[in-house]
Amino acid sequence: MRIFRFAVVLLLLALPLTATAQRDFDAVEIQTIELADGLYMLIGAGGNMGLSVGEDGAFLIDDQFAPLSDKIMAAVAAVTDAKVEFVLNTHWHGDHTGGNEPFGEAGALIVAHENVRRRMDPATFTDVMGNSNQAAAVALPVVTFSQDVSFWWNGEHIEAHHPGRGHTDGDSVVWFHEANVVHMGDNFFVGMFPYIDLDSGGSVDGMISTSEYVLGLVDESTKIIGGHGPLAGIVQLRAFHEMLTTVRDRIQGHIDEGMSLEEVLEAAPTAGYDEMATGFMSVERFVGIVYQSLSE
Repeated sequence: MRIFRFAVVLLLLALPLTATAQRDFDAVEIQTIELADGLYMLIGAGGNMGLSVGEDGAFLIDDQFAPLSDKIMAAVAAVTDAKVEFVLNTHWHGDHTGGNEPFGEAGALIVAHENVRRRMDPATFTDVMGNSNQAAAVALPVVTFSQDVSFWWNGEHIEAHHPGRGHTDGDSVVWFHEANVVHMGDNFFVGMFPYIDLDSGGSVDGMISTSEYVLGLVDESTKIIGGHGPLAGIVQLRAFHEMLTTVRDRIQGHIDEGMSLEEVLEAAPTAGYDEMATGFMSVERFVGIVYQSLSE
């Protein structure tokens, strides 16, 4: 089990570097979807972004990979003449924070939960590969918070809330209260099995709790931006929560019976949901992560 987990960690740590080195970013186009007046979802490669524009300036949620920064800046410029004043990172992974350095150099203030800075700062964090060169100083959050932070910006009350351990231990769920829009970061993979970063404090129970928290506050008209996948709403989030809860309960039952990971895989705990296996997150990998999370 430890070997399985270590292999997953190494693979995930290498993903941003691999994607940056091998992906043809020249072919990536940034898609802009208007959600409300002055509020947009941006889709490219990596984590989905949110964008608020108005008289106060541009406010960006996540910034994908560094090679896409010029394209992201161009997408912002297509809807506003204002520069990006704030970048809020929903968590620390490179497909959501890779653009921090160019945006920071351009003058944006980077905001995130305190654990995001801790995991990105080479002075305080060394990953399992012994590599402490996480991020340049200009890419680090300059404003951090432990639980909540509010912005009164572009006529919106923008609230970032840390729901606890979920995808990582530094996640933020971001609410645009007036527009009734929420960005959940990687606590919501729309139509897909999620990655839960156990070595960054993630937890399947925490991810379930986060979806329950959001479900308790949204309504039928709420627009939900997940970390990956298309724009969603309450229906898709309910389906995601149901899948997580069902698979968690099945695997927990098998653990209680003393079954090994191999035996759990043979029992097919994702039956009925296997179509949610895409790309990196295969059925085997997802089951292994949930099994490990519950075993801990």
